[in-house]
Amino acid sequence: MRSRRVLDALRDFYDDVPPAGDGAERALALFHEVAASVPAYRAFLAGHGVDPAAVRTPADFAALPLLTKDAYLRRYPLPERCRDGDLAAVADTVAVSSGSSGQPTVWPRSVVDELAVARRFEDALRGSFQAHERTTLVVVCFALGSWVGGMYTAAACRHVAAKGYPVTVATPGNSIDEILRVVVELAPHYQQVVLAGYPPFVKNVVDEGLRRGVDWPAYSIRLLLAGEVFSEQWRDLVGRRAGMRQPESDSVSLYGTADAGVLGNETPLSVRIRRFLAGAPALARELFGDARLPTLVQFDPATRYFETHEGTLLFTGDGGVPLVRYHIADEGSLLSHDELVGFCHRHGFDPGTGPERPFVYVFGRSLFTVSYFGANVYPENVTVALERDGISDWVTGRFVLRVLSDADEERRLSVTVELAPAATPPAGAEALLAGAVRAELLRLNSEFANYVPAAYQLPLVETRPAGDPEWFPPGAKHRYTRPS
Repeated sequence: MRSRRVLDALRDFYDDVPPAGDGAERALALFHEVAASVPAYRAFLAGHGVDPAAVRTPADFAALPLLTKDAYLRRYPLPERCRDGDLAAVADTVAVSSGSSGQPTVWPRSVVDELAVARRFEDALRGSFQAHERTTLVVVCFALGSWVGGMYTAAACRHVAAKGYPVTVATPGNSIDEILRVVVELAPHYQQVVLAGYPPFVKNVVDEGLRRGVDWPAYSIRLLLAGEVFSEQWRDLVGRRAGMRQPESDSVSLYGTADAGVLGNETPLSVRIRRFLAGAPALARELFGDARLPTLVQFDPATRYFETHEGTLLFTGDGGVPLVRYHIADEGSLLSHDELVGFCHRHGFDPGTGPERPFVYVFGRSLFTVSYFGANVYPENVTVALERDGISDWVTGRFVLRVLSDADEERRLSVTVELAPAATPPAGAEALLAGAVRAELLRLNSEFANYVPAAYQLPLVETRPAGDPEWFPPGAKHRYTRPS
């Protein structure tokens, strides 16, 4: 049974056979299969009084109880969350989540899971980077080992290469020295180089390469990014430093989770729309209901079926641990292709053509905000300040946001900022940073502007050296907020 499933998936991937059927229908079919074969899910449904046979329509499906880490993943043993309660039968390998929300989680994986994710990598490599026509070196800059990002990226890109693309995958991991050694030695033999990693770390790689005299423009650099929302100012800033000339297609953000791999990816169409909205914050607020600019990607509902719940996202997807209406706690929502393109046209912008797939927009998880005088302060608001001209040259872009209280319970917003390696910040650097952060918060965050008294709007800013072990430890996925 397992070998048949793997062979069918391999045949469909290499023969370019797309997943068939409507997303809602496929999700409903997966529900019935999981209810019949996964012991934990049967017990979960029984505990909620759900008879699987009574779930017949998309409306019935939409009434099913949500899966969460606490109510499902941490409640039932790992083997019981697999088909037939047999971990060994479904897992070729395992991955571990980064634990950004607390406890790391083990995720069994198989070749079938990798192929579903490889389709999104293929879409990015082909649709944005034209990697089917250009010899391409993909340099994996995510941490390797059990963590999900590095090994998954390497496996997915190798599947694309095996499909006939002129792609070579190098895996130096998150060692800047090794990344630069690989690039300098191998890049001259390829028409383009793709750096795949978390945005702040990739920026560190580019900046350190410049300090060491790496001629990035000579290597036709492209960026494949995941894990964090970044601004269009960031895209432009790093693009200039790396010699990239086409913002809509030279960098691609992937929306993914450890739970199910890559769920969606930027396309040139989604980037053009996002850049339009970045220059029209009032329209972005009208569309997204928020002053922040979210990640905006397109997805295939036949493989990852999205829903929304109280302003957050749910998805249904197959895997070593199949998930039905899984609540990933990411703030965001869905827009159809026609709905979003039509919005652009009504406001005088023609975004051009692109895949006619739906869009999902993602702000990130609410646990990464801090509350200050009742205003939600988001890392995205602070990021823009660090990307200003006159600042971006001497900071890495990483920071930690907190709200501190003194002995009199006076509360102040605190920002600890990482200095770039070997950087010489200007005199009064912390005051300069504080003023820039306040200005961007007032510009972008209406709650901050209206809730926070003027005397408390200027944050406390402290700078720390690059790689500070307490605040910015090398190799770890960075957290932009900390408890007070």
